[in-house]
Amino acid sequence: MPANSHFGSDTLRHKPNTKNFRGFLFVAIFAIAVGAWAQTSKKDKGTGLVGPTTRLHIAVTGGDANKPVSEASVYVKWLQEGKLHKSKTLEMDLKTNEEGIAASQEVPQGKILIQVVVPDWKTYGMWFDVNQSEQSIEVHLVRPSSN
Repeated sequence: MPANSHFGSDTLRHKPNTKNFRGFLFVAIFAIAVGAWAQTSKKDKGTGLVGPTTRLHIAVTGGDANKPVSEASVYVKWLQEGKLHKSKTLEMDLKTNEEGIAASQEVPQGKILIQVVVPDWKTYGMWFDVNQSEQSIEVHLVRPSSN
């Protein structure tokens, strides 16, 4: 076999396909950038909340004597706006302590619905505009009227 023959030679080389490599590299960099952006756009502590947040302290009293109502079920609801998906309502369920206080974890600032349900008391529900990093809300329950 002649010395310059390419058959069976170890010197035969293939030119790498740079178009495929560049395309792969572009997709990989784009995926990493999107992942990093998604993580930095959320709040710390894994809450998944974007934007300013607040902690609520809800004080529940009842009757003419304004006594604290313990073991009241407190529902905090808000609308999560979606850019790529439908908006959905999120909810946090709380219970009041012996002093009638329910403290929430972080919730987004904006319009918040607070509902309070306790046996033998009239159900309470009202929308609030929350715009501070910590906010106290007072709820007064009344007994249902007996007809």
